[in-house]
Amino acid sequence: MAFICLLELELHLHEVGDLKGKRKHVTSFKSQLQQRFGAAVAETDHQDLWQRATLSVALVAPERAQCEERADAIDRFARARFGDWVRCDRTIRSTADLRGG
Repeated sequence: MAFICLLELELHLHEVGDLKGKRKHVTSFKSQLQQRFGAAVAETDHQDLWQRATLSVALVAPERAQCEERADAIDRFARARFGDWVRCDRTIRSTADLRGG
């Protein structure tokens, strides 16, 4: 059995002044999440707003505790980069939960 964690990171990019600046920050942050944590990352909301971004981040691990540890690490990493300008929600499910069993 495996565990899947989905995090939704809502970011407020108060330091950027246009969509080009936002894109630079979001692209860099997504790349760092992929490289450091092995996460799958997609921007899933607020693509047309230059000071907001919502990223969906997916993690998979063989144990729930590993999913939780990696999710905690991502939350800390995001807060270190964006401070109080980040909100993080998470959901963890086992593959058995997803199959309905």
